[in-house]
Amino acid sequence: MNLRIKQIPVFLLVITAALLALSGCSAPAPAAAGADGENRLQVLATTTIIADVVQNIAGDRAVVTALIPPGVDEHGYEPAPRDLAMAGEADLIFTNGAGLEPFLERLVANTGDSSRIIPVSDGIDLLNGMDAGDHPDDEGEANEDQHSHEGDPHVWMDPNNVMVWVDNIQQALSQADPAGAPYYEENASRYRQELADLDQWIQEQVSQIPPEKRNLVTDHLIFTYFADRYGFNQVGAIVPGYSTAASPSAKELAQLEDAIRELGVPVVFVGNTVNPDFAERVSQDTGTKLVPILTGSLTGEDGHGPTYIAYIRYNVEQIVNALK
Repeated sequence: MNLRIKQIPVFLLVITAALLALSGCSAPAPAAAGADGENRLQVLATTTIIADVVQNIAGDRAVVTALIPPGVDEHGYEPAPRDLAMAGEADLIFTNGAGLEPFLERLVANTGDSSRIIPVSDGIDLLNGMDAGDHPDDEGEANEDQHSHEGDPHVWMDPNNVMVWVDNIQQALSQADPAGAPYYEENASRYRQELADLDQWIQEQVSQIPPEKRNLVTDHLIFTYFADRYGFNQVGAIVPGYSTAASPSAKELAQLEDAIRELGVPVVFVGNTVNPDFAERVSQDTGTKLVPILTGSLTGEDGHGPTYIAYIRYNVEQIVNALK
Protein backbone atom coordinates (compact mmCIF):
# COMPACT_ATOMS: atom_id res chain seq x y z
CA MET A 1 0.00 0.00 0.00
CA ASN A 2 1.37 3.38 -1.00
CA LEU A 3 1.14 6.18 1.52
CA ARG A 4 1.22 9.76 0.44
CA ILE A 5 2.96 12.05 2.91
CA LYS A 6 1.96 15.65 2.74
CA GLN A 7 4.63 18.23 3.16
CA ILE A 8 4.31 20.43 6.27
CA PRO A 9 4.74 24.09 5.53
CA VAL A 10 8.04 25.49 6.79
CA PHE A 11 6.41 28.24 8.86
CA LEU A 12 4.50 25.58 10.91
CA LEU A 13 7.76 23.81 11.72
CA VAL A 14 9.31 27.05 12.90
CA ILE A 15 6.33 27.89 15.12
CA THR A 16 6.24 24.37 16.61
CA ALA A 17 9.95 24.48 17.44
CA ALA A 18 9.58 27.86 19.10
CA LEU A 19 6.68 26.69 21.26
CA LEU A 20 8.61 23.62 22.36
CA ALA A 21 11.57 25.75 23.33
CA LEU A 22 9.43 28.16 25.34
CA SER A 23 7.63 25.39 27.19
CA GLY A 24 10.88 23.63 28.06
CA CYS A 25 9.65 20.41 26.55
CA SER A 26 12.92 19.84 24.75
CA ALA A 27 14.90 19.61 28.05
CA PRO A 28 12.66 19.36 31.13
CA ALA A 29 14.31 20.51 34.37
CA PRO A 30 14.44 17.92 37.13
CA ALA A 31 11.70 18.29 39.74
CA ALA A 32 12.76 19.90 43.00
CA ALA A 33 13.06 17.54 45.93
CA GLY A 34 10.19 19.36 47.62
CA ALA A 35 7.83 18.88 44.68
CA ASP A 36 7.27 15.22 45.35
CA GLY A 37 7.02 13.69 48.82
CA GLU A 38 8.83 10.59 47.61
CA ASN A 39 11.88 12.64 46.63
CA ARG A 40 12.16 14.65 49.85
CA LEU A 41 14.65 13.81 52.55
CA GLN A 42 13.13 12.05 55.54
CA VAL A 43 14.60 13.84 58.55
CA LEU A 44 14.20 13.09 62.25
CA ALA A 45 15.11 15.54 65.04
CA THR A 46 15.17 14.54 68.69
CA THR A 47 13.47 17.69 70.05
CA THR A 48 10.90 20.14 68.75
CA ILE A 49 13.44 22.96 69.09
CA ILE A 50 15.94 21.22 66.83
CA ALA A 51 13.17 20.22 64.42
CA ASP A 52 12.10 23.85 64.02
CA VAL A 53 15.64 25.02 63.26
CA VAL A 54 16.13 22.16 60.78
CA GLN A 55 12.84 23.00 59.08
CA ASN A 56 13.95 26.60 58.58
CA ILE A 57 16.98 25.35 56.64
CA ALA A 58 15.43 22.34 54.91
CA GLY A 59 12.27 24.14 53.76
CA ASP A 60 10.18 22.04 51.36
CA ARG A 61 13.03 19.72 50.40
CA ALA A 62 12.61 17.58 53.53
CA VAL A 63 9.94 16.08 55.74
CA VAL A 64 11.05 16.96 59.28
CA THR A 65 9.65 15.08 62.29
CA ALA A 66 10.34 15.69 65.99
CA LEU A 67 10.92 12.50 67.95
CA ILE A 68 9.87 13.94 71.32
CA PRO A 69 6.37 15.49 71.25
CA PRO A 70 5.73 19.09 72.38
CA GLY A 71 5.55 19.51 76.15
CA VAL A 72 7.46 16.31 76.96
CA ASP A 73 10.62 16.48 79.08
CA GLU A 74 13.57 15.34 76.99
CA HIS A 75 15.58 14.29 80.06
CA GLY A 76 13.21 11.49 81.01
CA TYR A 77 12.00 10.49 77.55
CA GLU A 78 12.12 6.84 76.53
CA PRO A 79 11.72 6.05 72.82
CA ALA A 80 8.95 3.64 71.89
CA PRO A 81 9.40 0.87 69.27
CA ARG A 82 7.71 3.17 66.73
CA ASP A 83 10.34 5.86 67.43
CA LEU A 84 13.17 3.39 66.94
CA ALA A 85 11.60 2.30 63.66
CA MET A 86 11.46 5.92 62.45
CA ALA A 87 15.11 6.31 63.36
CA GLY A 88 15.98 3.28 61.28
CA GLU A 89 14.20 4.72 58.22
CA ALA A 90 15.36 8.34 58.44
CA ASP A 91 17.89 9.75 55.98
CA LEU A 92 19.29 12.04 58.69
CA ILE A 93 18.82 12.27 62.45
CA PHE A 94 19.64 15.59 64.10
CA THR A 95 20.42 15.47 67.82
CA ASN A 96 21.50 18.07 70.34
CA GLY A 97 24.29 15.91 71.73
CA ALA A 98 26.35 17.21 74.68
CA GLY A 99 24.63 14.68 76.94
CA LEU A 100 21.09 16.05 76.53
CA GLU A 101 19.44 12.90 75.18
CA PRO A 102 20.04 9.96 77.54
CA PHE A 103 18.26 7.63 75.12
CA LEU A 104 20.65 8.42 72.28
CA GLU A 105 22.69 5.22 72.63
CA ARG A 106 19.62 3.09 71.90
CA LEU A 107 18.73 5.32 68.98
CA VAL A 108 22.20 5.02 67.48
CA ALA A 109 22.19 1.26 67.88
CA ASN A 110 18.90 1.01 66.02
CA THR A 111 19.95 3.06 63.00
CA GLY A 112 22.70 0.70 61.87
CA ASP A 113 24.55 3.71 60.46
CA SER A 114 25.87 6.29 62.91
CA SER A 115 26.96 8.57 60.05
CA ARG A 116 23.31 9.58 59.60
CA ILE A 117 23.27 11.03 63.14
CA ILE A 118 24.26 14.70 63.28
CA PRO A 119 24.88 16.30 66.72
CA VAL A 120 24.03 19.92 65.96
CA SER A 121 25.98 21.21 68.97
CA ASP A 122 29.32 20.00 67.61
CA GLY A 123 31.76 22.90 67.65
CA ILE A 124 30.20 24.71 70.61
CA ASP A 125 32.38 25.19 73.67
CA LEU A 126 30.35 23.77 76.54
CA LEU A 127 30.15 25.88 79.69
CA ASN A 128 29.95 24.50 83.21
CA GLY A 129 27.05 25.96 85.14
CA MET A 130 27.55 23.63 88.09
CA ASP A 131 29.17 26.28 90.23
CA ALA A 132 25.70 27.69 90.71
CA GLY A 133 24.29 24.52 92.24
CA ASP A 134 26.96 21.87 92.66
CA HIS A 135 26.47 21.25 96.36
CA PRO A 136 27.53 17.98 98.02
CA ASP A 137 24.74 15.82 99.32
CA ASP A 138 24.32 14.76 102.94
CA GLU A 139 26.98 12.07 102.56
CA GLY A 140 29.46 14.53 101.09
CA GLU A 141 29.36 13.08 97.59
CA ALA A 142 28.21 14.94 94.50
CA ASN A 143 24.93 13.88 92.96
CA GLU A 144 25.83 11.41 90.20
CA ASP A 145 23.44 13.04 87.73
CA GLN A 146 25.19 16.37 88.10
CA HIS A 147 28.40 15.01 86.62
CA SER A 148 26.97 12.80 83.90
CA HIS A 149 28.65 15.06 81.31
CA GLU A 150 31.13 17.88 81.23
CA GLY A 151 28.99 20.91 80.44
CA ASP A 152 25.52 22.35 80.20
CA PRO A 153 23.78 20.85 77.13
CA HIS A 154 21.15 23.63 76.93
CA VAL A 155 23.22 25.53 74.37
CA TRP A 156 20.19 26.91 72.49
CA MET A 157 19.53 29.46 75.26
CA ASP A 158 22.03 31.68 73.41
CA PRO A 159 20.98 32.30 69.78
CA ASN A 160 24.65 32.62 68.82
CA ASN A 161 25.04 28.91 69.56
CA VAL A 162 22.07 28.15 67.30
CA MET A 163 24.05 29.79 64.49
CA VAL A 164 26.51 26.90 64.94
CA TRP A 165 23.54 24.55 64.67
CA VAL A 166 22.62 26.21 61.39
CA ASP A 167 26.11 25.61 59.99
CA ASN A 168 26.02 21.93 60.95
CA ILE A 169 22.49 21.45 59.62
CA GLN A 170 23.25 23.17 56.32
CA GLN A 171 26.35 21.06 55.79
CA ALA A 172 24.56 17.77 56.55
CA LEU A 173 21.58 18.56 54.33
CA SER A 174 23.84 19.65 51.46
CA GLN A 175 25.85 16.44 51.67
CA ALA A 176 22.70 14.31 51.69
CA ASP A 177 21.05 16.33 48.91
CA PRO A 178 23.75 18.05 46.79
CA ALA A 179 21.17 19.37 44.31
CA GLY A 180 19.59 21.37 47.09
CA ALA A 181 22.83 22.91 48.39
CA PRO A 182 22.16 26.44 47.00
CA TYR A 183 18.65 26.33 48.46
CA TYR A 184 19.94 25.31 51.90
CA GLU A 185 22.60 27.98 51.76
CA GLU A 186 20.02 30.67 51.00
CA ASN A 187 17.74 29.52 53.82
CA ALA A 188 20.64 29.30 56.26
CA SER A 189 21.78 32.83 55.43
CA ARG A 190 18.28 34.18 56.01
CA TYR A 191 17.87 32.34 59.31
CA ARG A 192 21.29 33.43 60.60
CA GLN A 193 20.16 37.02 60.14
CA GLU A 194 16.97 36.30 62.08
CA LEU A 195 19.09 34.88 64.90
CA ALA A 196 21.38 37.91 64.85
CA ASP A 197 18.31 40.16 65.07
CA LEU A 198 17.02 38.06 67.97
CA ASP A 199 20.32 38.43 69.82
CA GLN A 200 20.17 42.22 69.40
CA TRP A 201 16.57 42.30 70.61
CA ILE A 202 17.48 40.29 73.73
CA GLN A 203 20.24 42.72 74.62
CA GLU A 204 17.83 45.64 74.29
CA GLN A 205 15.22 43.93 76.48
CA VAL A 206 17.70 42.84 79.15
CA SER A 207 19.02 46.40 79.46
CA GLN A 208 15.78 47.20 81.31
CA ILE A 209 16.92 45.05 84.26
CA PRO A 210 19.44 46.66 86.64
CA PRO A 211 22.60 44.48 86.78
CA GLU A 212 22.17 43.81 90.51
CA LYS A 213 18.73 42.29 89.83
CA ARG A 214 19.86 39.87 87.14
CA ASN A 215 19.64 36.78 89.36
CA LEU A 216 18.12 33.59 88.00
CA VAL A 217 16.70 30.65 89.93
CA THR A 218 15.15 27.88 87.86
CA ASP A 219 13.80 24.35 88.25
CA HIS A 220 17.06 22.90 86.83
CA LEU A 221 20.23 24.46 85.47
CA ILE A 222 19.30 25.63 82.00
CA PHE A 223 20.43 29.26 81.67
CA THR A 224 24.22 28.88 81.71
CA TYR A 225 24.67 30.22 78.16
CA PHE A 226 21.97 32.86 78.50
CA ALA A 227 23.53 34.12 81.73
CA ASP A 228 27.00 34.19 80.21
CA ARG A 229 25.89 36.08 77.11
CA TYR A 230 23.54 38.62 78.70
CA GLY A 231 25.12 39.32 82.08
CA PHE A 232 23.00 37.29 84.51
CA ASN A 233 23.94 35.39 87.67
CA GLN A 234 22.60 31.83 87.66
CA VAL A 235 22.08 31.62 91.42
CA GLY A 236 21.01 27.99 91.44
CA ALA A 237 18.23 25.56 90.67
CA ILE A 238 15.68 23.41 92.45
CA VAL A 239 17.42 20.38 90.93
CA PRO A 240 21.10 21.39 91.07
CA GLY A 241 22.04 19.77 87.79
CA TYR A 242 21.37 19.84 84.05
CA SER A 243 18.67 17.17 84.12
CA THR A 244 15.21 17.11 85.68
CA ALA A 245 15.54 13.35 86.19
CA ALA A 246 17.14 13.76 89.64
CA SER A 247 15.55 14.96 92.87
CA PRO A 248 17.10 17.52 95.21
CA SER A 249 18.10 16.58 98.74
CA ALA A 250 16.77 18.45 101.76
CA LYS A 251 20.21 20.02 102.23
CA GLU A 252 20.35 21.22 98.62
CA LEU A 253 16.91 22.83 98.90
CA ALA A 254 17.92 24.52 102.16
CA GLN A 255 21.10 25.90 100.57
CA LEU A 256 19.14 27.24 97.62
CA GLU A 257 16.58 28.89 99.88
CA ASP A 258 19.39 30.56 101.85
CA ALA A 259 20.84 31.94 98.61
CA ILE A 260 17.42 33.22 97.52
CA ARG A 261 16.95 35.06 100.82
CA GLU A 262 20.49 36.44 100.83
CA LEU A 263 20.23 37.88 97.31
CA GLY A 264 16.59 38.90 97.57
CA VAL A 265 15.61 36.85 94.52
CA PRO A 266 11.90 37.57 93.87
CA VAL A 267 10.97 34.73 91.51
CA VAL A 268 11.68 31.13 90.56
CA PHE A 269 11.34 30.30 86.86
CA VAL A 270 9.66 26.94 86.24
CA GLY A 271 9.69 25.13 82.91
CA ASN A 272 6.75 23.75 80.98
CA THR A 273 7.97 20.15 80.99
CA VAL A 274 8.75 19.56 84.68
CA ASN A 275 6.90 18.68 87.87
CA PRO A 276 6.56 21.94 89.84
CA ASP A 277 6.17 20.33 93.30
CA PHE A 278 9.66 21.16 94.60
CA ALA A 279 9.48 24.68 93.14
CA GLU A 280 6.16 25.26 94.91
CA ARG A 281 7.76 24.21 98.19
CA VAL A 282 10.65 26.65 97.71
CA SER A 283 8.19 29.36 96.75
CA GLN A 284 6.20 28.85 99.95
CA ASP A 285 9.33 28.76 102.13
CA THR A 286 10.88 31.90 100.66
CA GLY A 287 7.90 33.96 99.56
CA THR A 288 9.06 33.95 95.96
CA LYS A 289 6.74 33.94 92.99
CA LEU A 290 6.70 31.12 90.44
CA VAL A 291 6.98 32.37 86.85
CA PRO A 292 6.42 29.95 83.93
CA ILE A 293 8.99 29.65 81.14
CA LEU A 294 9.62 27.27 78.26
CA THR A 295 12.55 24.92 78.68
CA GLY A 296 13.13 21.76 76.66
CA SER A 297 10.21 21.91 74.26
CA LEU A 298 8.29 24.20 71.96
CA THR A 299 4.53 24.51 72.31
CA GLY A 300 1.77 23.80 69.83
CA GLU A 301 0.73 26.43 67.31
CA ASP A 302 -1.67 27.97 69.84
CA GLY A 303 0.99 28.26 72.58
CA HIS A 304 3.56 30.91 73.51
CA GLY A 305 6.44 29.22 71.71
CA PRO A 306 5.48 27.39 68.51
CA THR A 307 8.90 28.27 66.99
CA TYR A 308 12.38 28.63 68.45
CA ILE A 309 12.40 32.40 67.98
CA ALA A 310 8.95 32.76 69.59
CA TYR A 311 10.12 30.48 72.42
CA ILE A 312 13.14 32.68 73.19
CA ARG A 313 11.13 35.88 72.93
CA TYR A 314 8.55 34.53 75.38
CA ASN A 315 11.23 33.51 77.91
CA VAL A 316 12.98 36.87 77.67
CA GLU A 317 9.70 38.72 78.17
CA GLN A 318 8.93 36.57 81.23
CA ILE A 319 12.37 37.20 82.71
CA VAL A 320 12.38 40.95 82.02
CA ASN A 321 8.86 41.49 83.33
CA ALA A 322 9.65 39.56 86.51
CA LEU A 323 13.02 41.17 87.31
CA LYS A 324 13.04 44.73 85.97
